Order: sequence, then C-alpha cells, then structure tokens
Amino acid sequence: MLNTPFPQDAWYALAWQDEAGRRLSHRKVCGHDIVFYRTRAGKVAALADVCWHRLVPLSKGQLDGDTVVCPYHGLKYEPGGRCVHMPSQDTINPSASVRAFPVEERHRLVWIWPGDPRLADPALIPDMGRLDHPDWAGDGTHIHAQCNFQLVLDNLMDLTHETFVHAGSIGNEAVAEAPFDVSHGERGAKVTRWMIDSVPANFWAAQLPGVPRVDRWQIIHFTAPSTIQIDVGVAPTGTGAPEGDRSQGRNAWVINTITPETDSTCHYFWAFVRNFDTTNQSTTNAHRDGVRHVFRQDEEILAQQQRAMEAYPDKTFYNLNIDAGAMWARRINQQMLDEEDARRQSLRAVG
Repeated sequence: MLNTPFPQDAWYALAWQDEAGRRLSHRKVCGHDIVFYRTRAGKVAALADVCWHRLVPLSKGQLDGDTVVCPYHGLKYEPGGRCVHMPSQDTINPSASVRAFPVEERHRLVWIWPGDPRLADPALIPDMGRLDHPDWAGDGTHIHAQCNFQLVLDNLMDLTHETFVHAGSIGNEAVAEAPFDVSHGERGAKVTRWMIDSVPANFWAAQLPGVPRVDRWQIIHFTAPSTIQIDVGVAPTGTGAPEGDRSQGRNAWVINTITPETDSTCHYFWAFVRNFDTTNQSTTNAHRDGVRHVFRQDEEILAQQQRAMEAYPDKTFYNLNIDAGAMWARRINQQMLDEEDARRQSLRAVG
C-alpha cells in the first residue's frame, strides 16, 4: 500500500508550456531525472539529466544554441540526445548519448512519455480541451505534493472530504450525505453525485447570489493513469439541471493531472475553468486564488497521510462505499502495470 508503483507507458504532464523556455529546467518524472528546454525552432526537448561521461546533471550546465553543455567537462548533446562534441579530441565515441524522451504539447501543457518510446502514441494524451477552448476561461498552477500520486487520485475520486476539509468554502453537509453512482470502463471511471434542493456552499452561493436552494452536481471523470476532470456546478432548484438544462446555473470544471515523481512525491497540475463571465480576468484570478487555498488544505492532509503511512508501514487501508471510485482507479492502474509487465516478459522471451 505504501509504495504504489506507477505505469511508465503513458503520457504525463511535464510542465505548463510557459515553464519550457530557452533555459535548462529540471523535473523528475516517474523516477527519471529530466532536463528540458525549448529549441530555437520552438520545440521542447527532454533528455535524461545525466551526462554520459561522469554522470553530472546536465541541467546544471548551459545551452549553446540547441545543444546542452555539460557543466563538468563541456560535452555537448543535441536535442535527440546524441553527443556532438567532446573536449580535446576529434573522434566522438559512438555510444556517447543520453536518452531522449518523446514529448508533445497539448492543452497548454508539455507531455512526456517515460516508458517504451515505440508505444508513445499522441492520440493517448488525455483530452483536456477545455483548458484552451475559447468558450472556457480559467487558470491554474503546479503543486509539488509531498505524497504518492495515488493519494491525490484517492482524494479527487471521493469528494466527501469537502464537508470536513473544506468547510466554509466548497464544502457543506450536503456533499457527505448525498448518494452517488459509480461506473467504469477499460481505461476510466466516473463518479456522479447530485445534491438536490440543497443549501449552496459558500463558494457557489457567491456565484448565484440570492438563491437559497440549489441543485448541485459533481461528476468526476478519471482517465488512466492520472488525469481527473470534475464537472461541477449549481443551478436554482427545479430549473432542470438534473435533466440536462443548466442554462440558469453556473458550470465549471476542475481539471487535474498528476505526475508521479517518486514513491512519496508527485507533481500536481490543476486548473479551474468556467463557461460564465469568461472575459473577466479578475474573476479568473479570484477563482484561481480561491482554489489554490482549497488545495493547500488538501496538500496538508495528504502530506500527513503520507508521513503516517511511512511511520506505520504494516497498517492497511480500509474501504467504505465512498471509496468505490478510487478503488476503480487503482484497479485500472494495476491493470496497466500488469500489461506493462507482460510486455517486458514477452520481450525478454524473444531475446
């Protein structure tokens, strides 16, 4: 339970696009130290952050055009990872290279594939199109969370905790008491919760001022291995939202994708986007800052949970009905791990 492994044959968010520039940056993804930068042509390159020669981190070096210069002895690597210069010699050892990772840019994010590059199909990148769709506005940021990535997935797949962790903002009694439905597919799961004729939590009351009772929804969409997008909103009670008419309400999506770093840390990329008041930057800023405050409360809980798991490695998790969505996410990820293991065994069998 403590050291939950993570699938490697998948796309993970490496950075927001504006984090990748004409400089060397470092990030660890699924146990791999990565140096990344943007070439003069505007493409992002991502290399193993370790020099072939003496294993010094390349991210401590510098860019020379599009080549990465090792800070120790000056070896240079082109964006594909091949060494193109060695000091004091004309001949370059043909084995001198570092691993280059498949990279794609989509939905305001830079995505990286840490596993078998032959399987890196860009069509497998999670559809997070609301992040850059003109009908939606919003913003987010990156959290370096001090917990295993699966704990963040657990947190997002069961929003019952809002009643207790986020009381006073997005949580109230209605969240914990409302019934919910869970469904799943081969590579995803869905949790649907409606809070019919309920008192709006403070955040949503501010979006519909003067409305005393609302129909509130939380529809959680999990895409393996680590993307969770949550359709949230409220509408005045009885105006048809449960039947599909949200025209009198307020609708937003909380978009989250989590990148494992180590067994006990992860990178958490999130954004809050809405389809109302979309041209008002002050609303965007206020929502971003409000959600950031909410997520800081989650960060504290998850870090405490991680420390407790490390202190009590023999303890196990017990599951309640509310954990059904999280358990499906875990099962689906385990299936991905089993498939990866089968592929590796098959490759070993053929030599």
